[in-house]
Amino acid sequence: MERIFIVAAKRTPIGSFNGSLSSLSAVELGAHAIQATIEQADITPDLIDEVIVGNVLTGGSGMGPARQAAIKAGIPDSVPAYTLNMICGSGMKVVMDGASHIRAGDADIVMACGMESMSNAPFIANGQIRRGYKMGHQNLEDSIIKDGLTDAFHQYHMGITAENIAKKFELTREEQDAFALASQKKAVHAVESGDFTNEVAPLTIVSRRRQTEVKSDEYPKPDCTYEALQKLRPAFTAEGTVTAGNASGINDGGSAILLASESAVQRHGLTPLAELIEYGQGAIAPEVMGLGPVPAIANALNKANLSITDIDVFELNEAFAAQALGVAHSLAEQHNIDVPWLLERTNLSGGAIALGHPIGASGNRILTTLVYQLHRTQSDLGLASLCIGGGMGTAVIIKRC
Repeated sequence: MERIFIVAAKRTPIGSFNGSLSSLSAVELGAHAIQATIEQADITPDLIDEVIVGNVLTGGSGMGPARQAAIKAGIPDSVPAYTLNMICGSGMKVVMDGASHIRAGDADIVMACGMESMSNAPFIANGQIRRGYKMGHQNLEDSIIKDGLTDAFHQYHMGITAENIAKKFELTREEQDAFALASQKKAVHAVESGDFTNEVAPLTIVSRRRQTEVKSDEYPKPDCTYEALQKLRPAFTAEGTVTAGNASGINDGGSAILLASESAVQRHGLTPLAELIEYGQGAIAPEVMGLGPVPAIANALNKANLSITDIDVFELNEAFAAQALGVAHSLAEQHNIDVPWLLERTNLSGGAIALGHPIGASGNRILTTLVYQLHRTQSDLGLASLCIGGGMGTAVIIKRC
């Protein structure tokens, strides 16, 4: 079975909701990340065998967002592309699919991308409108909430699943706010220190009057304090502990990873950044969807014949502080490790609470960040994982080259 390598990985800055990147569609964000990744790998686009793109909020985007992004990025029209929707896991699942295709011998080089413009997600009308209304109002639904943030089985917001986890593990508001503040501090320090410079491909936004270059993530909050977080009201239930401050954001962004077989690396003289060691997935009850990384990580570690203590650095997506802490407690119990041991090795440059969570891109973004984190810390093994609405999780293990 062919070894698989990550030979390039780039992402856009992450934009705030209706912020600096809001004038760009998901396709434009994805195309920018793909193009930057091709340039980093220094290959001709016609060497790519397939393009796989994760995108959740595709309504109104036009036919085949993946195909659009690929061609816009300069990939020849002879290269096929498809769009994948595994909700928050989309950007990581495309990497897993690409790796599977290489292992099967169906491809040598695969572009795996995740993209999302939550700022441009449409409002939608019920299909009943096609059959006509005799009288009464017709409501519009927000596709962000309906297709991206609402549990389809219980018809409640993802925030309620975080509240369920907070209750399950008896996580206090204080613990969650402290976790959120730590994420903000790490992210602000990373941005100010230039930790993301190698992974971020700056964007130029052209308006009628000027051009603006966006070079860094705009969602982190340098002035965030514990006291300010404590003043926020619960967002989902009156007596709850989940707030806008200890939850991830609504964001825009794109990220892309170029995968290549060992034979392709040798044949084309490519320079690997990391080796993809193994990947896994898992599923649990939808009402505690945030714990999805727990079975996914176990699956990946088992397939790789590794222990969790073999991993040097973790990127575990922060959908909510309660969710992230619930995963940490579950992993500690399952693998007989201490929670502090895990947390001090996780999200060294902050997580989605501070950086933002453009849902279709996040799985790819955390894996891209992990690649460069391994090089910054001169660590060997890294693991990235995230929870997925509906009660699922994905995980990928990589090794620094």
